[in-house]
Amino acid sequence: QVTPGTDKLEVDGKPVQPIAQAPCYLLLNKPVRVVSTAYDPEGRTTVLDLVPAKWKARRLYPAGRLDFFSEGLVLLTDDGELTNRVVHPRHHMPRVYHVLIRGGVSDRALDVMRKGMTLAEGEKLAPVEIRVLPGQVHDLSGVSRNAEAPAGQRGTLLEMTLHQGLNRQIRRMCRDLHLTILRLVRVAQGPLRLGVMKPGEARELTPAEVAALKKAVEM
Repeated sequence: QVTPGTDKLEVDGKPVQPIAQAPCYLLLNKPVRVVSTAYDPEGRTTVLDLVPAKWKARRLYPAGRLDFFSEGLVLLTDDGELTNRVVHPRHHMPRVYHVLIRGGVSDRALDVMRKGMTLAEGEKLAPVEIRVLPGQVHDLSGVSRNAEAPAGQRGTLLEMTLHQGLNRQIRRMCRDLHLTILRLVRVAQGPLRLGVMKPGEARELTPAEVAALKKAVEM
């Protein structure tokens, strides 16, 4: 048995350099009420707590964040260079969200978001791509993750594509437009797609996904 960092390997008296471990790339479907950090001083569940045992020994970090009440795609990796590029605004990596809004959404509100609005804090936003998904969610009971939704209440499902990385951008936009978010799910980040995954489930990226991700950040 060899202890990394302690024992030295030699062949015919010559030192043998250990083979570097290939980076690990995981896609996690973050549930609500989970923190998107490696550690939480309040003791709440973090995304790393959900990593399966076979990857626990890796020094994984989230490449980007989702707030406590949001869910969906989070990239976890020990590739520091890729992480820095993914979160850097220079690469303008698009992020796609499905946002369930209580009640209807006016054409005016959609137009304001599509043209680029100024938040109450004074931050000017770039235009947001928005698509109203076909049909309505007629019964929101059991759908909401962070608000009570009486049975029979109607909601509107939006697909929103962001190219900026402002903190809680969608929630702040909807706040200023008096729209109540009942559920917010990130379904895509750059070339990565959430697909069908259970909340809390994680999987390795395929070689094709890793290649596409590196291409997107010019690695």
